[in-house]
Amino acid sequence: MQTNNTKTIRWGILGCGNVTEVKSGPAYQKTVGFKIEAVMRRDAEKAADYAKRHNIDKFYSDADDLINNPEIDAIYIATPPDTHHFYGLKVAAAGKICCIEKPLAPNYKESLEIYEAFKTKNIPLFTAYYRRSLPRFEQIKTWLDNNKIGTVRSIRWNLTKSASEKDLSGEYNWRTDAKVAPGGYFDDLASHGLDLFIFLLGDIKEVSGFSLNQQGLYSAKDAITACWLHESGIIGNGNWNFGSSKREDIVEIAGNKGKITFSIFENDPIVLSNKEGETELFIEHPENVQLHHVERIREHLVGNREHPSNGLTASHTSWVMDKILGKVLE
Repeated sequence: MQTNNTKTIRWGILGCGNVTEVKSGPAYQKTVGFKIEAVMRRDAEKAADYAKRHNIDKFYSDADDLINNPEIDAIYIATPPDTHHFYGLKVAAAGKICCIEKPLAPNYKESLEIYEAFKTKNIPLFTAYYRRSLPRFEQIKTWLDNNKIGTVRSIRWNLTKSASEKDLSGEYNWRTDAKVAPGGYFDDLASHGLDLFIFLLGDIKEVSGFSLNQQGLYSAKDAITACWLHESGIIGNGNWNFGSSKREDIVEIAGNKGKITFSIFENDPIVLSNKEGETELFIEHPENVQLHHVERIREHLVGNREHPSNGLTASHTSWVMDKILGKVLE
């Protein structure tokens, strides 16, 4: 599907919660050729408040009213992941362009079903793995493509954090509810990094892992370790623990002529080390971190270039996540 270059694409946001306040919502308003036509939240008062604060004309408290509005061309689903499958299939049935927050779904099976629904109708489907479009990580890909560290041999990631006050209090958090996010913070955070590694180094063909709940603070997993093999022969390993003494976020890509170190979430410099010395670059994220991702959606729709994060790539990431958590055997 290709959209006319001059046509304004009218978006509806389904689920205008925290992620849409700064990270994503304003990005759709700032992208030339896009307009947020309406928003939806089950709490009508909160939906009205969001629309007023963001200068959006219409708001709804019923998802079907938003999805089936003939004045809306595209839907951004920003609800918790356990509802992505339900709403995604509705949007596909309505024949509308869609972007779904990551992860695409809580499991590979549902992710694949969402992808197939849009593919069957030849409707564009995007997933908000926005790190694929951020200049910081595009620079790392450029270094890799230009063989700045030679032949890549391995990648490793260590991500740890201590339990938050909310975790310790027992207050409900959908991010640690196994019914919504079986892997807990792993689903919410590790999905970003694993998807980025696939973007940088290619698809993963073999993966295995161990996962458990060490703290007993909530129902989801809180300690995960994994190893994997990219189709290119690059090996990877990761450790994610959400009950550690401190926060740490370190990635190292090692080649036969150097290495690249960086973090997925921290605002630290990216570092290239090779025989020419050490190069540190600080590349700041935009105020609205999904801006480049959303602008790339527009470029894809007008036929300028392919978007790097779609239903197929996100489904592959879901497969990797499920394999690590032991949810798929094939």
